[in-house]
Amino acid sequence: MTPNLQIELRRFISSNVVSKLNKFYFENDALLIKGIDVSIGTVLMGLYNRAEESDFCQGVVSQIQEDSTFYQEVDFASGRILSVDDCYRLEGNDLLKEIFNNKKGRISEMISNEVGIKSETAREILNFSALLVASYLKNNLQLLDSLKLLLDDQKRDILNSIPPGIKIILGFSCYESVEEKNQSIGRSIFTLFGHNFFSF
Repeated sequence: MTPNLQIELRRFISSNVVSKLNKFYFENDALLIKGIDVSIGTVLMGLYNRAEESDFCQGVVSQIQEDSTFYQEVDFASGRILSVDDCYRLEGNDLLKEIFNNKKGRISEMISNEVGIKSETAREILNFSALLVASYLKNNLQLLDSLKLLLDDQKRDILNSIPPGIKIILGFSCYESVEEKNQSIGRSIFTLFGHNFFSF
C-alpha cells in the first residue's frame, strides 16, 4: 500500500512530543503543531524539487546514521518519538543546507512570519522536521526509487498545507489556493444576492 507521506509523518507529532519541544520554545501548542506541519510539507517539497538529481535523495538519507541520537529516538513501528532533546539543532542543519542551499534562512523566517512563532523556533523545528523526514525515508528505503512519483501524486495536498510565501520561495505557484478562494467568493456572492442577480 502506498503511504501518504504527510499523514505518516504527522503521526509522530504527538501531544507528548509537542510538550517536550515546548520545554525549549514556550510557544502556543497549536502554533507549534502548525509550524511543524508546515515544516514537514516544506521539506517534502524541497526533496521533490531535487528528486530527479542523480542519487540526491539517497545522499540526503545516507547522512542519517544508525547510531545518531535522533534516529535512535524514533520508534517507527509504533509511530512514536520516544525522547526529545536538542540534538536535532546540529543534526538537521546540514540536511537543510543540502536540500535548500541558500534558501534555508528565508524559509525559516517565512515559517516564523506565516505561522506566528519566534524565529528561533522556526529554525529549530525546520531542523527537527528535516531529520524526521530523512529518518522516515531511511527506515523505508524502498520509497526512494519512486519518491518523485509519490510526491507528485501527493503534491497538491502537501502544497495546500504550506503558506503562499513559502510556496513561492520553493518555486511553486499559489494557483491552487487562489483558485479555491475565487470559487468560494463567487459562490458566496451568488448565494448572497440570489440567482436573479446574474440574470440580465
